[in-house]
Amino acid sequence: MSTNVPNNSEEQEIDLTQISKKIGNLLQDFNTFLFRCIGFFVKNVRVILILFVVGLALGLFIDQRNKSYKSEVIVAPNFGSTDYLYAKIDLLAAKVKERDTVFLKAIGILKPTKITKISIEPIVDVYSFINNSDQNFALLKLMAEDGDLKSIVKETTTSKNYTFHTITFLTKGITNNEKGIQPILNYLNTSDYYTKIQKASVINIQERIKTNQGIVSQIDGILNEFSNATAGNNQKSDKLVYYNENTQLNDVIKTKESLLTEIGNLKIALLTSDKIIKENSTAINIENTASINGKMKLILPFLFIFIFISTSFFIAFYKKQVLKAQQKAN
Repeated sequence: MSTNVPNNSEEQEIDLTQISKKIGNLLQDFNTFLFRCIGFFVKNVRVILILFVVGLALGLFIDQRNKSYKSEVIVAPNFGSTDYLYAKIDLLAAKVKERDTVFLKAIGILKPTKITKISIEPIVDVYSFINNSDQNFALLKLMAEDGDLKSIVKETTTSKNYTFHTITFLTKGITNNEKGIQPILNYLNTSDYYTKIQKASVINIQERIKTNQGIVSQIDGILNEFSNATAGNNQKSDKLVYYNENTQLNDVIKTKESLLTEIGNLKIALLTSDKIIKENSTAINIENTASINGKMKLILPFLFIFIFISTSFFIAFYKKQVLKAQQKAN
């Protein structure tokens, strides 16, 4: 057994020596490669600088000429017209993609070729969605039990029920509200079906306001009679309703408060019902910096240099292989 110990030690020493040699060779190869790279850049420094300047100038020119802008319009679809709104935007997006300038001009867009993209997405507002209806809360709770809540609130079926939605326009060059945005909003608000619903809804809201105001007036009359009766040393009135420990009076006051709140909400609804697709706010001509937009001045210089370096190394590699082939042939 003792004779195996020296052999194992010698094998370990040989392995360590080989590893050390391999590491040394790798370091030497890396140093050689680094030296050649430095030599290449020193040799071609003028060409690289020229390519960088040309790429920078060309990139600046392209960025300036092909500036892309984004405009956003926040809208609220009324009278259950959310699906109608999304269908209309999908149609417009398809027409823009097809470059159907005849259709786009027909709806009032004067320079349709400037529009490169149109899209819509909901503004996720879970709290308003829940507050609008107890059924919405129950539905969201039920759906959350079977899936991820974050994905559910952004899911198409759920997201279409949010109050506000953002329509996004991408244009070549700047646009303005009258020539670019307003014609599309006018197109969205052109619908015989929803116009009829709008008129009927406005009449219903006005009637509800009038009815609620009448009920509030009756409640005020009852409260005045009660107040006068109390002030008159509790003298009975033939028109006075008997209140058992003021319980019914409290209910009447709560009813009045509820009606006043509803009247206020109805008046707001009446103000926002003047259009099928109600525009809330508009932000136009925001410079679009997504993807490579506005970044060509940074991309082209390094792209040109990369192509030059790749081509040079390819040519050098090819010549080296040709030389090896010739040497073997000889």
